[in-house]
Amino acid sequence: MSELKERTLSLEEQQELIEKYDPEAGMRKLNGIMGWIVFFGLLAFSLFQVYTAIDKPLMAQLQRSIHLGFALALIFLLFPARKKNLKKGKVAWYDIVLSILGVVVGSYWPIMMEDLVMRVGNLTPMDYYVGLVAIVLVLEATRRTVGLPITIIAGLFMIYALYGPYMPGFLAHRGLTLDRLVQTMFFTTEGILGTPLGVSSTFIFVFLLFGAFLVRTGVGEYFNDLSVAIAGKRIGGPAKVAIFSSALQGTISGSSVANVVTSGAFTIPMMKRLGYQKDFAGAVEAAASTGGQLMPPIMGAAAFLMVEFIGGGITYWDIAKAAAIPAVLYFAGIWIMTHFEAKRLGLRGLTDEEMPSLKEVLKKLYLLIPILAIIILLMSDMSVMRAALWSILITVVVSEIRKESRIGIRGFIDALVDGARTALSVAAATACAGIIVGVVTKTGLGLKMANGLITFAGTLVSGADAKLIMTLIFTMIASLILGMGSPTTANYVITSTIAAPAIILMGVPDLSAHLFVFYFGIIADITPPVALAAFAAAGVSGGEPIRTGVISAKLAIAAFIIPYVFVLSPEMLLIDATIPEIIWVVFTSFTGMVAIGAGMIGYWFRKLFWYERAAGIIAGLLLIYPESISDMVGLGLFATLLVLQFVIKNKDTHTEQSVKGSL
Repeated sequence: MSELKERTLSLEEQQELIEKYDPEAGMRKLNGIMGWIVFFGLLAFSLFQVYTAIDKPLMAQLQRSIHLGFALALIFLLFPARKKNLKKGKVAWYDIVLSILGVVVGSYWPIMMEDLVMRVGNLTPMDYYVGLVAIVLVLEATRRTVGLPITIIAGLFMIYALYGPYMPGFLAHRGLTLDRLVQTMFFTTEGILGTPLGVSSTFIFVFLLFGAFLVRTGVGEYFNDLSVAIAGKRIGGPAKVAIFSSALQGTISGSSVANVVTSGAFTIPMMKRLGYQKDFAGAVEAAASTGGQLMPPIMGAAAFLMVEFIGGGITYWDIAKAAAIPAVLYFAGIWIMTHFEAKRLGLRGLTDEEMPSLKEVLKKLYLLIPILAIIILLMSDMSVMRAALWSILITVVVSEIRKESRIGIRGFIDALVDGARTALSVAAATACAGIIVGVVTKTGLGLKMANGLITFAGTLVSGADAKLIMTLIFTMIASLILGMGSPTTANYVITSTIAAPAIILMGVPDLSAHLFVFYFGIIADITPPVALAAFAAAGVSGGEPIRTGVISAKLAIAAFIIPYVFVLSPEMLLIDATIPEIIWVVFTSFTGMVAIGAGMIGYWFRKLFWYERAAGIIAGLLLIYPESISDMVGLGLFATLLVLQFVIKNKDTHTEQSVKGSL
């Protein structure tokens, strides 16, 4: 097993790769007085969040503005204006000024609370300038932490708000004055201090903190060992280890790129060593790591936003339950295709010598207790924040079982600091997303876009079902484009306020519509031409980035199909479904994935001819499409292909034996 744990990348090289493809990771390494200032700032940030989570969050404007103030002040100290200044390790004077302004913006609501409430929206010159500075700081902080795309989108939305009367067609509106825009953005709960930042300042932060404590116990390394123990000996074992490990890593990592690099540094060299091509090895890791955010019980940060956006009494556990079957099918699809690829190449699994000691793996099984605990707590209808807090406490207690997992006082403090550091980019992204939501709310853009999208779909096709599918295709394209280079949280906020209403207006349940845009926002990370997770995987494997992205998109084909299934057949999300209906949907979908996987790879029990590959893909699509006739036709075609595999294989074997006998 020691041979398998050799990394082709050092920890420093891994960090460089993460920083290259993940803007959220590009932080300065500060020493001296400034390093201590940032350390205690991050610690204070976490302590504030933990205190309000234990007691109860403050009034919305206070909780969110303090959260924003901490994030802005720390972002300008940690994230340089330009990436080329990252290695200098020094904070520029203007960054110190911006950091101080961040403190001013964050403390304005707590200090001026009584006056702001009494004035009921009548801004003083001081209010106006503070609000204007807040908008500028949020845009710049977002640019530094999560990149330019979402910043440009927010800027365009504000231009749309100001110049509404000059917009063409159905996009026209009365327009907002700059004063009114500033008021909406910072002095109401409809803009920067809106729902997205509210979710960041409550649910998301404590879950990120939970992930930071899990990392301190060494659970990430244990996920690798556990995955090898479960899947290592199977055909093409290393690829299946990557799938299993990345699904588990998704519970503690909210970043596809970070998941790819940390898990891939272990799995990709192992895949290459046993015969997988480097592009394929990188693609397996990219597809599996990206899917980590889709896997309950702890999904990406956008899942917490979904609770608030859908409303109607829906809980996080309702979303996690609904996402379970699609997530399993997603990983099953990748597993099936890597299995067929391994059979096509004749790859083996790991030998006994390459496997970890099962006894040692079982000894560390206790590290999974916190994850099991949070599942049970969420199932018991405990609030999300309480469940996360109890899980953090359980993690600390469980870590004491063995010396190597013990967190200790220093580890406890470091986990608080790490959790706050991880939350900075989320706070910036959600604050920036609040700008977009504020514009949509004030201008009615969401409903206009929804009606416009449906009308446009109606001009292309006729019939309710065809119009719905065309609307879904347009929504998928929008989500993929917005997701290229944007964080999942911001992407989800935009698509859920603009694109999801169009699907809902077509009679689709809210949960199905929101999960639809959620899926495609995440899968954008492996969709060329901007496939950041695939590019990061290519950096580890030494493969060609675009080719790695194309293969990873092929492996993740389930993610492009399954969202259509749960929109057309909500039974997959357990919405108003009976047990037999659920079983049938899962059976036909899984069978369909086997057929599609064989068709995409070109191998099943033997190498497939081109027409067999086409038939396999068609059979799979028919089985996945939720309709009785298509299921029957798909099953018939699937059975025909299956029988054909055995018939031709037996015939080939008989012919080969006859030839050998004649010789």
